[in-house]
Amino acid sequence: MGRAPLVATYSIAACDLEADQWGVATQSKFLGVGSVVPWAVPGVGAIATQAYANPRYGPDGLALLREGSSAHVVVERLTGADDGREHRQLGVVDGNGIGASFTGGECMDWAGGRTGDGYAAQGNILVSAATVDAIAETFESATGSLAERLLDCLDAAQAAGGDRRGQQSAALLVVERDGGYAGLSDSLVGKTPPEDWLEVDSALAEELRDRLARLGFDGELGQTLVEWAGKENLEERVDGVERVDPVVLEELRRQT
Repeated sequence: MGRAPLVATYSIAACDLEADQWGVATQSKFLGVGSVVPWAVPGVGAIATQAYANPRYGPDGLALLREGSSAHVVVERLTGADDGREHRQLGVVDGNGIGASFTGGECMDWAGGRTGDGYAAQGNILVSAATVDAIAETFESATGSLAERLLDCLDAAQAAGGDRRGQQSAALLVVERDGGYAGLSDSLVGKTPPEDWLEVDSALAEELRDRLARLGFDGELGQTLVEWAGKENLEERVDGVERVDPVVLEELRRQT
């Protein structure tokens, strides 16, 4: 089988077709779980590879998805060509939202998976099947953005028992075409919907000026807000001074 990291964990690979987003959420006792388990490309699919993980399942599986293979075919082809498949665990969601999951016969108990509309959930070295059941049931019932639903799944899984060895790392990857920093990558960054931004009236403008001045940013509001936001890595959340992102306002108030 060759050396492979033992990524005993639980995960969900999923998508939101209406938002054109794909993603993976995972939690584990394994350190740096995000460096191995999650893989996703917008419009193509999402993959989680774990147990005695084969990291090549990520890029190789995405290549198969790009060629038009379904999630089930990807699982069959990846595991069929892998002599170590009985020690592997794999979840795939394709570009059409179809999920497929694989658990090798020699994965450590409890190990298994569930699939449904838009997701593939799986886990190994778990307290019980209740962990994966909680992931699946939560994804099916949760509301909000894909990222929020995936985080809800991790919370529910942990509450149901989680990795029986405990918690040590977690990862969340959500992709959307041009949804990343400055629109120059596909790794989604958090954004407040435009309809939730606050109108800056005279009273709020005065508050912003006052709070920025207390932090040493004196001058014209448009300039000082941009300068402070850049210092705090919030520049992607500032767009003029007619409206303000509530996240920006909350952080400015917290600092002052």
